[in-house]
Amino acid sequence: MNSSPSSFKYSENNLLKKLQGYFYLMKPRVMILVIFTAFVGMMIAPGSVSPINYFFVLLSITLGAGSSAAINMWFDEDIDKTMERTKTRPIPLGIISKTEALIFGILTGIISLYIMYYVSNVLATSLLLFTILFYVVIYTIWLKRMTSLNIVIGGAAGAIPPIIGWATVVPEISFLPVMMFLIIFFWTPPHFWALSVYRFNDYEKVKVPMLPNVKSISDTKNQIVYYTILLVILSYTPIYSNLIGYLYFVIATVLNIVLVQNAFKLKKTQEIKDTPNKEGLRFFVLTIFYLFSLFSAMLIDNIILL
Repeated sequence: MNSSPSSFKYSENNLLKKLQGYFYLMKPRVMILVIFTAFVGMMIAPGSVSPINYFFVLLSITLGAGSSAAINMWFDEDIDKTMERTKTRPIPLGIISKTEALIFGILTGIISLYIMYYVSNVLATSLLLFTILFYVVIYTIWLKRMTSLNIVIGGAAGAIPPIIGWATVVPEISFLPVMMFLIIFFWTPPHFWALSVYRFNDYEKVKVPMLPNVKSISDTKNQIVYYTILLVILSYTPIYSNLIGYLYFVIATVLNIVLVQNAFKLKKTQEIKDTPNKEGLRFFVLTIFYLFSLFSAMLIDNIILL
């Protein structure tokens, strides 16, 4: 998922505008799902930590995600100022300079790792460090501008938070958090590809090799369907854990029916020259609702099961 403050009006007060700029550097819309999936991982893990630790762990993950986002915007300033979707981000608007964004990203990253290490354990801290570095170095600097597999491989960074959340409670990696990782990992390509179908001209303009620009929109729609089917299959794997029961199965089935129906609906749409495919945007939004609902179902089922 991506974030842009395009519909947000900045304050006329220079100090408030600056603060708003730093806030939007952290891609708060993206951060909501990151924090939530990490929270679900923490809550489902068979164990507990003190309430204050829950707070500081989530704060650490928030700062870590914000660090990655800020450095991403620092590196992508040249394309952000050109793309319609991103041209109102803080750096293109001149609210935050590139240097300020880089310093902010580095500092928030260091603080996030310090907090995680202080309130949690080495495994969780290592996973958080890996996530930040993977998103910045592997995805942003390398994959994004090099290959149409950018989203497929790069999606690993956004899929790790539930494992981090789990590891802060139980310092080991086991079946359920790995399945949560795989669900998000296979959710990411159809989520982003739907947006790239809608924003085809944006990515074409800046020569970012998203799948519709490298292959075709038709092929991208097919890939969305294939990945959606894989996602649906993976969505049932948490049931094989003794921490998730059949309430989750029922909710997941309803969600999966809706998701598959809409994937095929997007596949059947016809492109109109120079006109954004609004069905791509609808599917993009639906995938956000899907992932939030699926993880909510895990959490609710786990609470009832206990």
